[in-house]
Amino acid sequence: MRLTELARGASAIVDHVADIHAADAVAGRLRDLGFVNGEPVRIVAAAPWGGDPILVQIGSTRFALRRAEADRVRLRAGEAQ
Repeated sequence: MRLTELARGASAIVDHVADIHAADAVAGRLRDLGFVNGEPVRIVAAAPWGGDPILVQIGSTRFALRRAEADRVRLRAGEAQ
């Protein structure tokens, strides 16, 4: 499942961040921000009509991500505790 498919208010666990190419700066930055294997993530809010941005909470920090960025974050099938 991708982060963009997670419902508002729902929680999940990050599996990995997908790289588009070998030196993908966006994917690297997402990992630097904490989107790494095993981290709980939650969708806090989203722009209306499927627009940008999506407000995501990882740990105690919140980030506003574009849908194109959030689409790179892959989640595990299970739900966060």
